[in-house]
Amino acid sequence: MLRLVEREDGAPPIAAGGPEPGGDSRSDAELLDAYSRAVVSVVEEVGPAVVSITVAGRARGPEHMGAGSGVIIAPDGYVLTNSHVVHGARRLEVTLTDGRQVEATLVGDDPATDLAVIRTTGAGLPHARLGDSAGLRVGQLVIAIGNPFGFQSTVSAGVVSALGRSLRSMTGRLIENVIQTDVALNPGNSGGPLVDSRGRVVGINTAIIALAQGISFAIPIATATWVVPQLLTHGRVRRAYLGLVAQSRAVDRRVARGQELANEHGLEVVSIESGGPAARAGLREGDVLVAVDDRAITRVDDLHRLLAESAIGRTLGVTVLRGLGRLDLAVIPAEAP
Repeated sequence: MLRLVEREDGAPPIAAGGPEPGGDSRSDAELLDAYSRAVVSVVEEVGPAVVSITVAGRARGPEHMGAGSGVIIAPDGYVLTNSHVVHGARRLEVTLTDGRQVEATLVGDDPATDLAVIRTTGAGLPHARLGDSAGLRVGQLVIAIGNPFGFQSTVSAGVVSALGRSLRSMTGRLIENVIQTDVALNPGNSGGPLVDSRGRVVGINTAIIALAQGISFAIPIATATWVVPQLLTHGRVRRAYLGLVAQSRAVDRRVARGQELANEHGLEVVSIESGGPAARAGLREGDVLVAVDDRAITRVDDLHRLLAESAIGRTLGVTVLRGLGRLDLAVIPAEAP
């Protein structure tokens, strides 16, 4: 803050730098120290659990090398990272913060949520605590730790910019409730942890927007808490499927009114897998799917949300429009191959 100083020669007062007596510069310094202490504390606690992942795989012929980050989530060497970091890897190597380089194996990955688990050898390894991403608030302090461009144990801090974003995964499925932050991320940060001020992992950093500044995304740890157990048990995430290809289309208003439907859109069945669940249920190409299990269906993403593991083998009611009529069918989803 500036203050005015009277001059002895009678000239107008001049502004002098420095705080006024009793000003709030001390509180400003204390706030800065508190911020710094929070970041330093998180780095000291979580940093040892963050690893660098080197990937050797094959990408259309010649061997392809890649790198990313990960975070140890169990003392016996289980590491959580991104699917796109390790998917299709022929060989994995993990570098710990103490410089040790050890080989790792893929436990399982789920491209639909861009999450994966790998395992390295060791016992009593430093590991991070998982937090609760559902409790995040816009403006909350978050810290990212990773290995951008191979610079190991790099720290960047920022705030949660938005919640509830959506991203398309490599499989075309929608990843929901994605965390948007202004934390600086670069290639190599993928798979590293996003941590709150209490040292708990609340997300796995996954994506940036090319040419944008201050826009980055993380998969919420709430998603990881149901993906990881399935990866440990099955090596993949079990999902139900109907065996059809569909696209969103507008529902004829006269038909919708005549059948007492609220849908403005439905899913037109483009093709049916021979012998699949949809075919066995009697669905045909050209049918318009408008409800499953009494829930309106207007987009492919709506159907994906319903076809979770719990739907495998469970009879679901399906409502379709065929021509000007309405049919109520029963389909039993199978496990997606």
